[in-house]
Amino acid sequence: MASQDWFEKDFYAILGVPQDADEATIKKTYRKLARKMHPDQNQGDAKASERFKEIGEAYAVLSDPEQRKEYDAVRAMAHGGARFTAGGPGGAGGASFEDLFSGFGAGGGQRVRFGTPGAGGAGPDLEDILSGMFGGGGAGAGYGGFGAPRGPQPGVDVHASTHIGFKEAVEGSTVLLQSPELGRMNVRIPAGVRDGQKIRLRGKGRPGDPGAPAGDLILTVSVQPHPVFGRDGDNLTVDLPVTFAEAALGATVPVPTLDGKSVKVKVAPGTPSGRVLRLKGRGVQRGDDKPGDLLAKVQVVVPQRLTDEAREAIEKMAAAENGYDPRAELFAKARG
Repeated sequence: MASQDWFEKDFYAILGVPQDADEATIKKTYRKLARKMHPDQNQGDAKASERFKEIGEAYAVLSDPEQRKEYDAVRAMAHGGARFTAGGPGGAGGASFEDLFSGFGAGGGQRVRFGTPGAGGAGPDLEDILSGMFGGGGAGAGYGGFGAPRGPQPGVDVHASTHIGFKEAVEGSTVLLQSPELGRMNVRIPAGVRDGQKIRLRGKGRPGDPGAPAGDLILTVSVQPHPVFGRDGDNLTVDLPVTFAEAALGATVPVPTLDGKSVKVKVAPGTPSGRVLRLKGRGVQRGDDKPGDLLAKVQVVVPQRLTDEAREAIEKMAAAENGYDPRAELFAKARG
Protein backbone atom coordinates (compact mmCIF):
# COMPACT_ATOMS: atom_id res chain seq x y z
CA MET A 1 0.00 0.00 0.00
CA ALA A 2 1.32 3.49 -0.87
CA SER A 3 2.01 5.47 2.27
CA GLN A 4 -0.10 8.40 1.05
CA ASP A 5 -3.12 6.12 1.55
CA TRP A 6 -2.42 6.28 5.26
CA PHE A 7 -3.67 9.88 5.36
CA GLU A 8 -7.02 8.88 3.89
CA LYS A 9 -7.77 5.59 5.63
CA ASP A 10 -8.55 5.17 9.32
CA PHE A 11 -7.48 1.58 9.92
CA TYR A 12 -8.73 1.66 13.52
CA ALA A 13 -12.22 2.61 12.31
CA ILE A 14 -12.10 -0.05 9.58
CA LEU A 15 -11.45 -2.76 12.19
CA GLY A 16 -13.72 -1.08 14.75
CA VAL A 17 -11.10 -0.95 17.53
CA PRO A 18 -9.86 1.98 19.65
CA GLN A 19 -6.51 3.53 18.83
CA ASP A 20 -4.98 2.12 22.02
CA ALA A 21 -6.17 -1.44 21.30
CA ASP A 22 -3.60 -4.12 22.14
CA GLU A 23 -2.33 -6.75 19.69
CA ALA A 24 -4.67 -9.46 21.01
CA THR A 25 -7.76 -7.28 20.53
CA ILE A 26 -6.72 -6.31 17.00
CA LYS A 27 -6.05 -9.93 16.06
CA LYS A 28 -9.31 -11.22 17.55
CA THR A 29 -11.37 -8.48 15.87
CA TYR A 30 -9.66 -9.04 12.51
CA ARG A 31 -10.34 -12.78 12.57
CA LYS A 32 -14.01 -12.22 13.37
CA LEU A 33 -14.44 -9.70 10.56
CA ALA A 34 -12.42 -11.76 8.07
CA ARG A 35 -14.61 -14.80 8.67
CA LYS A 36 -17.75 -12.71 8.19
CA MET A 37 -16.56 -10.95 5.02
CA HIS A 38 -14.60 -13.79 3.43
CA PRO A 39 -15.42 -14.19 -0.31
CA ASP A 40 -16.31 -17.85 0.25
CA GLN A 41 -19.10 -16.72 2.57
CA ASN A 42 -20.27 -13.86 0.32
CA GLN A 43 -20.03 -15.14 -3.22
CA GLY A 44 -21.00 -12.50 -5.78
CA ASP A 45 -21.07 -9.70 -3.18
CA ALA A 46 -18.70 -7.00 -4.48
CA LYS A 47 -19.12 -4.84 -1.37
CA ALA A 48 -18.18 -7.71 0.93
CA SER A 49 -15.13 -8.44 -1.25
CA GLU A 50 -13.99 -4.82 -1.05
CA ARG A 51 -14.61 -4.79 2.71
CA PHE A 52 -12.53 -7.97 3.04
CA LYS A 53 -9.63 -6.23 1.26
CA GLU A 54 -9.91 -3.17 3.50
CA ILE A 55 -9.87 -5.34 6.60
CA GLY A 56 -6.75 -7.13 5.33
CA GLU A 57 -4.98 -3.83 4.62
CA ALA A 58 -5.82 -2.47 8.05
CA TYR A 59 -4.65 -5.61 9.84
CA ALA A 60 -1.42 -5.78 7.81
CA VAL A 61 -0.42 -2.36 9.14
CA LEU A 62 -1.79 -2.50 12.69
CA SER A 63 -0.46 -6.00 13.38
CA ASP A 64 3.11 -4.93 12.53
CA PRO A 65 4.54 -2.90 15.45
CA GLU A 66 6.91 -0.86 13.23
CA GLN A 67 4.31 -0.08 10.57
CA ARG A 68 1.73 0.76 13.22
CA LYS A 69 4.16 3.19 14.86
CA GLU A 70 4.83 4.92 11.55
CA TYR A 71 1.12 4.94 10.68
CA ASP A 72 0.23 6.54 14.02
CA ALA A 73 2.91 9.20 13.46
CA VAL A 74 1.66 10.06 9.99
CA ARG A 75 -1.99 10.18 11.11
CA ALA A 76 -1.07 12.37 14.05
CA MET A 77 0.70 14.84 11.72
CA ALA A 78 -2.22 14.82 9.30
CA HIS A 79 -4.56 15.86 12.11
CA GLY A 80 -2.20 18.42 13.61
CA GLY A 81 -1.24 16.15 16.46
CA ALA A 82 2.50 16.15 15.79
CA ARG A 83 4.38 19.45 15.72
CA PHE A 84 8.08 20.21 15.39
CA THR A 85 10.02 22.89 17.27
CA ALA A 86 11.42 25.60 15.01
CA GLY A 87 15.20 25.54 14.64
CA GLY A 88 15.75 29.30 15.05
CA PRO A 89 17.02 31.00 18.16
CA GLY A 90 14.70 30.65 21.09
CA GLY A 91 12.56 28.04 19.46
CA ALA A 92 9.49 30.07 20.25
CA GLY A 93 7.24 28.86 17.50
CA GLY A 94 6.06 25.39 16.38
CA ALA A 95 6.16 24.32 12.75
CA SER A 96 2.97 22.65 11.62
CA PHE A 97 2.68 19.63 9.33
CA GLU A 98 2.08 21.91 6.32
CA ASP A 99 4.97 24.21 7.29
CA LEU A 100 7.31 21.26 7.50
CA PHE A 101 6.48 20.09 3.97
CA SER A 102 6.80 23.60 2.53
CA GLY A 103 10.56 23.19 2.62
CA PHE A 104 10.57 20.19 0.28
CA GLY A 105 10.58 21.98 -3.08
CA ALA A 106 7.20 23.67 -2.72
CA GLY A 107 8.39 27.20 -1.92
CA GLY A 108 7.99 29.08 1.31
CA GLY A 109 4.45 28.86 2.56
CA GLN A 110 3.14 27.23 -0.63
CA ARG A 111 0.63 24.41 -0.15
CA VAL A 112 1.95 20.93 -1.02
CA ARG A 113 -0.41 18.86 -3.19
CA PHE A 114 -0.50 15.17 -2.32
CA GLY A 115 -0.86 13.55 -5.72
CA THR A 116 0.59 10.62 -7.62
CA PRO A 117 3.64 10.94 -9.91
CA GLY A 118 2.92 11.81 -13.50
CA ALA A 119 -0.47 13.40 -12.84
CA GLY A 120 0.21 16.50 -14.92
CA GLY A 121 2.93 17.77 -12.61
CA ALA A 122 0.50 17.93 -9.73
CA GLY A 123 3.25 18.10 -7.15
CA PRO A 124 5.87 16.02 -5.36
CA ASP A 125 4.98 12.43 -4.55
CA LEU A 126 4.29 11.98 -0.85
CA GLU A 127 6.21 8.69 -0.89
CA ASP A 128 9.38 10.56 -1.93
CA ILE A 129 8.83 13.30 0.64
CA LEU A 130 8.29 10.90 3.51
CA SER A 131 11.23 8.73 2.52
CA GLY A 132 13.44 11.80 2.85
CA MET A 133 11.91 12.70 6.19
CA PHE A 134 12.39 9.29 7.75
CA GLY A 135 15.69 8.39 6.16
CA GLY A 136 14.31 5.82 3.72
CA GLY A 137 15.22 5.36 0.12
CA GLY A 138 11.69 5.28 -1.30
CA ALA A 139 9.27 2.38 -1.47
CA GLY A 140 10.89 -0.19 -3.68
CA ALA A 141 9.79 -3.71 -4.59
CA GLY A 142 9.04 -5.76 -1.52
CA TYR A 143 8.80 -2.71 0.71
CA GLY A 144 5.91 -1.06 2.47
CA GLY A 145 5.48 2.60 3.38
CA PHE A 146 8.62 4.48 4.53
CA GLY A 147 10.91 1.73 3.22
CA ALA A 148 9.78 -0.87 5.77
CA PRO A 149 10.49 -4.40 4.45
CA ARG A 150 7.28 -6.12 3.47
CA GLY A 151 8.69 -9.64 3.67
CA PRO A 152 7.40 -12.91 2.19
CA GLN A 153 3.63 -13.20 2.38
CA PRO A 154 2.07 -16.31 3.97
CA GLY A 155 -0.38 -18.47 2.03
CA VAL A 156 -4.14 -17.96 2.11
CA ASP A 157 -6.46 -20.14 4.20
CA VAL A 158 -8.69 -22.54 2.25
CA HIS A 159 -12.22 -23.49 3.36
CA ALA A 160 -13.67 -26.93 2.63
CA SER A 161 -16.41 -29.24 3.91
CA THR A 162 -16.94 -32.97 4.26
CA HIS A 163 -19.68 -35.40 5.38
CA ILE A 164 -18.99 -38.35 7.68
CA GLY A 165 -21.12 -40.96 9.41
CA PHE A 166 -22.28 -40.72 13.02
CA LYS A 167 -20.05 -43.59 14.16
CA GLU A 168 -17.00 -42.16 12.37
CA ALA A 169 -17.58 -38.82 14.09
CA VAL A 170 -17.69 -40.46 17.53
CA GLU A 171 -14.76 -42.83 17.01
CA GLY A 172 -12.60 -40.73 14.66
CA SER A 173 -11.94 -41.26 10.98
CA THR A 174 -9.65 -40.50 8.04
CA VAL A 175 -11.22 -38.90 4.95
CA LEU A 176 -9.83 -38.25 1.48
CA LEU A 177 -10.16 -34.67 0.22
CA GLN A 178 -9.60 -33.61 -3.37
CA SER A 179 -9.42 -30.17 -5.00
CA PRO A 180 -7.89 -28.82 -8.23
CA GLU A 181 -5.56 -26.44 -6.40
CA LEU A 182 -4.52 -28.60 -3.43
CA GLY A 183 -4.71 -32.05 -5.01
CA ARG A 184 -5.48 -35.13 -2.91
CA MET A 185 -4.85 -35.37 0.80
CA ASN A 186 -5.84 -37.65 3.67
CA VAL A 187 -7.22 -35.76 6.64
CA ARG A 188 -7.61 -37.24 10.10
CA ILE A 189 -10.91 -36.38 11.79
CA PRO A 190 -10.45 -36.54 15.59
CA ALA A 191 -12.77 -38.66 17.72
CA GLY A 192 -15.74 -36.80 19.12
CA VAL A 193 -16.13 -34.19 16.37
CA ARG A 194 -19.56 -32.52 16.41
CA ASP A 195 -21.90 -31.71 13.56
CA GLY A 196 -20.94 -28.34 12.05
CA GLN A 197 -17.60 -28.21 13.85
CA LYS A 198 -14.67 -26.54 12.07
CA ILE A 199 -11.24 -28.18 12.15
CA ARG A 200 -8.14 -26.09 11.39
CA LEU A 201 -5.34 -28.01 9.69
CA ARG A 202 -2.15 -25.98 9.94
CA GLY A 203 -0.13 -25.56 6.75
CA LYS A 204 -2.63 -27.42 4.54
CA GLY A 205 -3.90 -24.33 2.69
CA ARG A 206 -2.44 -22.45 -0.26
CA PRO A 207 1.37 -22.18 -0.34
CA GLY A 208 2.94 -18.85 0.61
CA ASP A 209 5.84 -16.94 -0.88
CA PRO A 210 9.26 -18.65 -0.71
CA GLY A 211 10.28 -18.71 2.93
CA ALA A 212 6.75 -18.01 4.19
CA PRO A 213 4.37 -20.57 5.72
CA ALA A 214 1.44 -22.02 3.84
CA GLY A 215 -2.11 -21.10 4.83
CA ASP A 216 -4.41 -23.36 6.80
CA LEU A 217 -7.20 -25.66 5.67
CA ILE A 218 -10.40 -24.93 7.59
CA LEU A 219 -12.64 -27.98 7.30
CA THR A 220 -16.32 -27.90 8.25
CA VAL A 221 -17.58 -31.36 9.24
CA SER A 222 -21.21 -32.38 8.71
CA VAL A 223 -22.26 -35.49 10.65
CA GLN A 224 -25.00 -37.72 9.31
CA PRO A 225 -27.70 -38.75 11.81
CA HIS A 226 -27.84 -42.30 13.19
CA PRO A 227 -31.07 -44.34 13.02
CA VAL A 228 -30.74 -45.45 16.67
CA PHE A 229 -28.35 -43.18 18.58
CA GLY A 230 -28.36 -39.48 19.25
CA ARG A 231 -25.88 -37.19 20.94
CA ASP A 232 -26.08 -34.73 23.82
CA GLY A 233 -22.66 -33.18 24.34
CA ASP A 234 -20.36 -36.10 25.07
CA ASN A 235 -23.27 -38.37 26.00
CA LEU A 236 -24.89 -40.78 23.57
CA THR A 237 -28.65 -41.22 23.77
CA VAL A 238 -30.94 -44.11 22.84
CA ASP A 239 -34.62 -44.92 23.31
CA LEU A 240 -35.01 -48.25 25.15
CA PRO A 241 -38.30 -50.10 24.61
CA VAL A 242 -39.48 -52.26 27.54
CA THR A 243 -42.66 -54.23 28.01
CA PHE A 244 -45.33 -53.27 30.49
CA ALA A 245 -44.45 -56.31 32.58
CA GLU A 246 -40.72 -55.43 32.60
CA ALA A 247 -41.47 -51.87 33.67
CA ALA A 248 -44.02 -52.94 36.33
CA LEU A 249 -42.23 -55.94 37.79
CA GLY A 250 -38.61 -54.98 37.08
CA ALA A 251 -36.14 -56.74 34.80
CA THR A 252 -32.59 -56.79 33.45
CA VAL A 253 -32.59 -55.95 29.74
CA PRO A 254 -29.91 -55.48 27.05
CA VAL A 255 -29.09 -52.03 25.67
CA PRO A 256 -27.37 -51.68 22.24
CA THR A 257 -24.04 -49.85 22.05
CA LEU A 258 -22.50 -47.96 19.12
CA ASP A 259 -19.94 -50.70 18.42
CA GLY A 260 -22.74 -53.17 17.62
CA LYS A 261 -22.57 -55.00 20.94
CA SER A 262 -24.82 -54.70 23.98
CA VAL A 263 -24.64 -54.11 27.69
CA LYS A 264 -27.08 -55.15 30.41
CA VAL A 265 -29.04 -52.60 32.44
CA LYS A 266 -31.39 -53.10 35.36
CA VAL A 267 -34.93 -51.73 35.10
CA ALA A 268 -36.31 -51.22 38.60
CA PRO A 269 -39.88 -52.33 39.43
CA GLY A 270 -42.39 -49.58 38.71
CA THR A 271 -40.14 -47.74 36.21
CA PRO A 272 -42.26 -45.20 34.29
CA SER A 273 -41.94 -44.40 30.62
CA GLY A 274 -39.45 -41.55 30.09
CA ARG A 275 -37.07 -42.42 32.91
CA VAL A 276 -33.41 -42.20 31.85
CA LEU A 277 -31.00 -44.98 32.79
CA ARG A 278 -27.34 -43.92 32.77
CA LEU A 279 -24.56 -46.28 31.65
CA LYS A 280 -21.28 -44.71 32.80
CA GLY A 281 -18.41 -44.30 30.34
CA ARG A 282 -20.30 -45.62 27.31
CA GLY A 283 -20.49 -42.26 25.53
CA VAL A 284 -18.10 -40.13 23.47
CA GLN A 285 -14.37 -40.14 24.23
CA ARG A 286 -12.57 -36.94 23.13
CA GLY A 287 -8.81 -36.99 23.56
CA ASP A 288 -7.80 -37.43 27.17
CA ASP A 289 -11.09 -36.05 28.48
CA LYS A 290 -13.38 -38.18 30.62
CA PRO A 291 -15.75 -40.14 28.36
CA GLY A 292 -19.44 -39.35 28.34
CA ASP A 293 -22.23 -41.76 29.25
CA LEU A 294 -24.86 -43.69 27.36
CA LEU A 295 -28.32 -42.43 28.33
CA ALA A 296 -31.08 -44.97 27.77
CA LYS A 297 -34.58 -43.47 27.89
CA VAL A 298 -37.22 -46.01 28.88
CA GLN A 299 -40.19 -46.30 26.52
CA VAL A 300 -42.94 -48.58 27.85
CA VAL A 301 -44.46 -50.43 24.91
CA VAL A 302 -48.23 -50.92 24.99
CA PRO A 303 -49.19 -54.16 23.20
CA GLN A 304 -51.30 -53.58 20.09
CA ARG A 305 -52.87 -57.05 20.19
CA LEU A 306 -53.76 -59.10 23.24
CA THR A 307 -54.36 -62.80 23.54
CA ASP A 308 -57.41 -63.88 25.45
CA GLU A 309 -55.14 -64.94 28.29
CA ALA A 310 -53.33 -61.60 28.39
CA ARG A 311 -56.58 -59.64 28.26
CA GLU A 312 -58.00 -61.64 31.16
CA ALA A 313 -54.87 -60.97 33.20
CA ILE A 314 -55.01 -57.22 32.55
CA GLU A 315 -58.68 -57.07 33.41
CA LYS A 316 -57.94 -58.76 36.71
CA MET A 317 -55.17 -56.22 37.39
CA ALA A 318 -57.52 -53.32 36.61
CA ALA A 319 -60.10 -54.70 39.03
CA ALA A 320 -57.45 -55.11 41.69
CA GLU A 321 -56.47 -51.41 41.44
CA ASN A 322 -59.82 -50.66 43.06
CA GLY A 323 -60.55 -47.35 41.30
CA TYR A 324 -56.98 -45.91 41.39
CA ASP A 325 -56.87 -42.70 39.31
CA PRO A 326 -53.36 -41.82 38.04
CA ARG A 327 -54.62 -38.37 36.93
CA ALA A 328 -55.97 -37.26 40.29
CA GLU A 329 -52.79 -35.41 41.29
CA LEU A 330 -52.60 -33.76 37.86
CA PHE A 331 -56.08 -32.28 38.18
CA ALA A 332 -55.45 -31.22 41.75
CA LYS A 333 -52.42 -29.20 40.65
CA ALA A 334 -54.31 -27.76 37.68
CA ARG A 335 -57.04 -26.45 39.96
CA GLY A 336 -54.71 -25.15 42.48
